[in-house]
Amino acid sequence: MSRIGRKPIAVPAGVEVKIDGSHVAVKGPKGSLEQSFDPSMTIALEDGHIVVARPSDDKEHRSLHGLTRTLVSNMVEGVSKGFSKELEIQGVGYRAAKQGNNLVMTLGFSHQVIMPDIAGVVTTEVPAPNKIVVHGCDKQAVGQYAAEIRKKRPPEPYKGKGIRYVGEVIIRKEGKAGKGKK
Repeated sequence: MSRIGRKPIAVPAGVEVKIDGSHVAVKGPKGSLEQSFDPSMTIALEDGHIVVARPSDDKEHRSLHGLTRTLVSNMVEGVSKGFSKELEIQGVGYRAAKQGNNLVMTLGFSHQVIMPDIAGVVTTEVPAPNKIVVHGCDKQAVGQYAAEIRKKRPPEPYKGKGIRYVGEVIIRKEGKAGKGKK
């Protein structure tokens, strides 16, 4: 049995779960999510816990078992607690600001980079000019939006300037002047 797949998912208070065959809808204080899963997986709500079962020990069913359980768990956690990703901006003159529902970034281009929030799914927050926090109830959407922000100016290896995740390590390179003098 899959170690992850066989663990039951506790449904916290205030979270409403509706299971219709392989379609799961979860509603909570942070929002609502719904998703359809492989019809061969059995998803059931038993006394306050969601249980995912597989029909056989085929390789495909084993891999879908853990995946389905994790996706349902992320849905429940997302509508109850929510997910967030933090990014930091490094570089002289690089900064971010919030204007209405838009994230406005100055990243060394001749123009400002403007990214609108995805209504009802992802919101951004700028606690400091060099920090961006992306919030939402859908883990995949939060990660994708944070990756799109980072893609606007990825960190470069020589000076480390750009947008990076908090805690991300950038391996620095020596410039041309430093390499020839050995």
